[in-house]
Amino acid sequence: MSSKKMMWSAALLGAVASAPSFAQSSVTLYGDLDAGLVYTNRTPGANPGQNAGRQFSFMDTGLTPTAIGLMGTEDLGGGMKAKFQLESGISVANGALSHSNGNYWGRQAWVALDSAFGEAKAGVQFSPFLLAIDNSDPRNFAHFGSGLITYVDNVLATGLFNSNAISYTSPTFAGLTGSAMIALGGQAGNFQAGRQYSGSLSYQNGGLMLNAAFYDGNSGGTAITPLSSTVAFVGRTLGAAYQLGALTAKASVTSYKVAGSFSNNVYNGGVDYQAGPALDLNAGVWFTSDRNDTKNHSILGALGGVYSLSKATQLYAQAAVVNNHGAMNTGFGLSDNTLYELSGTTVGVDIGVRHTF
Repeated sequence: MSSKKMMWSAALLGAVASAPSFAQSSVTLYGDLDAGLVYTNRTPGANPGQNAGRQFSFMDTGLTPTAIGLMGTEDLGGGMKAKFQLESGISVANGALSHSNGNYWGRQAWVALDSAFGEAKAGVQFSPFLLAIDNSDPRNFAHFGSGLITYVDNVLATGLFNSNAISYTSPTFAGLTGSAMIALGGQAGNFQAGRQYSGSLSYQNGGLMLNAAFYDGNSGGTAITPLSSTVAFVGRTLGAAYQLGALTAKASVTSYKVAGSFSNNVYNGGVDYQAGPALDLNAGVWFTSDRNDTKNHSILGALGGVYSLSKATQLYAQAAVVNNHGAMNTGFGLSDNTLYELSGTTVGVDIGVRHTF
């Protein structure tokens, strides 16, 4: 080889050696579509306390929120990963934005670094308080007859979709995992406006799960969303679950103290039973009581079954009954005039289909 060719070869090898090494990465498109039919024997009318009669209608989601999203991971080496997720809620009834804070990526929009030291995440995300209640819910936060209904009844989207949020989740040590989040209001000269913070601690040992979480949020701030997500409230929850074979029992008590308004305790218990490879059955009861006036109370009971036609497609049927006393207006669904119900007893039935991709 001539000296000129050797010089060019050495230069090429040097360029290759000094070029940056790009780590392996992946991006996944995913989605969930859920639609069904709902019947209720009573429906709230245009005026307070008015019964508009029976209702039979299309229901946009009864089991899980219809959503579409992107998630990605990049291996940075040394056990560290960069992660992101963008998720938008959609109504299958009319194609509009739904099941979010009202913005396009209103369910989740965050970037994170994950390593052996834990995960740090920044952007729109679920609060540790919400996730703790979800983990101790016997009906897995179904959109019809579950702890998600009592949550939204109390504080709307606050704590579900936290804007301007930064969180940290620890690795698991001896079964213990901790998580903390702060969401900044962003208002100049007023740090407290729109400020939200939350934390949780969970313990897992075999079939036993215990958790505790809190939420403290103020109204205001600059994170304006079409659906209110800065209701000023203080929340506390204690939950437990125990799995024995195919049966899992869960229970929790959750407190919602809303500024200038009510102060509710919600007591919950129920079971989930995997009756077979394709069939899951579950049931739960939620008792809500206003600590300021115990004449205001309600009881919500629900049961459901999910049958998997395939790994991606499920059929489901659910039934719920709610009884409200005093000023309590607990409902049993997130859509179709079922979020808030009348005083007295209301019964509802929901059937639907869910498909994931």
